[in-house]
Amino acid sequence: MNTLSIKNLNKTYQNGIKAFDDLSLEIHNGMFGLLGPNGAGKSSLMKTLAGLQLPDNGEIYFNGLDIVDDPQIVKKQLGFLPQDFGVYPKVSAYDLLNHIAVLKGLNHAPSRKEQVMALLEQTNLYAQRQKEVHTFSGGMRQRFGVAQALLGNPQLIIVDEPTAGLDPEERNRFNNLLSEIGEEKIIILSTHLVEDVKNLCHNMAIMNKGKIIASGQPADFITTLAGKLWQKTIAKKDKPFYEKQFRVISAQLNLGKLTIHVYADGDPGSGFEPLAPALEDVYFHLLTSNN
Repeated sequence: MNTLSIKNLNKTYQNGIKAFDDLSLEIHNGMFGLLGPNGAGKSSLMKTLAGLQLPDNGEIYFNGLDIVDDPQIVKKQLGFLPQDFGVYPKVSAYDLLNHIAVLKGLNHAPSRKEQVMALLEQTNLYAQRQKEVHTFSGGMRQRFGVAQALLGNPQLIIVDEPTAGLDPEERNRFNNLLSEIGEEKIIILSTHLVEDVKNLCHNMAIMNKGKIIASGQPADFITTLAGKLWQKTIAKKDKPFYEKQFRVISAQLNLGKLTIHVYADGDPGSGFEPLAPALEDVYFHLLTSNN
């Protein structure tokens, strides 16, 4: 069982922006969702976990070893798919993956070739192995990113906003790939898309303004809102009135009408109907509670 322990982590950039503030988390094997809006500090945390930047203070331990003191410890165990990664022009998928494998220290040529071929097969890119990566679609490029992240059998895999910009079919294919990687590693999925976390992750945390505002299992979060969520379809122009009268946590436009979700301990009246909560409601409820 792998364990990643983050304790009282702080990071403020030179421009005064606080990336994260007294942040603590403990993560074990399996898919872990780190959910938060853009600017919450997720990418800064991922870069720190990957050893690409140091925190101002705090501790990070991977399987009991201090990776702030020695970032090389985690780099040997890490697979990282950043939000944006560049590729060399005019280099095939096979050659680029083989090159990255050499950089990762896979020096035994026969076993390296075997692993590269297996990963191209696993990510459904084997048929495109001689094509240049820079010509790949967004979804193919992200799957290539997973292949390079899996080189060397890492025990900690970080994927940062992996499905942003993908169409629904490519996103679904990518998520299926992530779910197949297995439960024997820690896989941290950093995203602002609630649906990705709902579909993939057994455990999660919600981050906002550099802080962890909640952590646990998605099903438990949903249970906490049971009986406290109400909905009503209203005219778009009436939204300010309802926002003054009720605690509106989300609003969705459909055919010119607005459906609002309201948090209340009891029936708020005014024609509201009870609503079974979803993870998206939990997310908006916690964000509006912490603004």
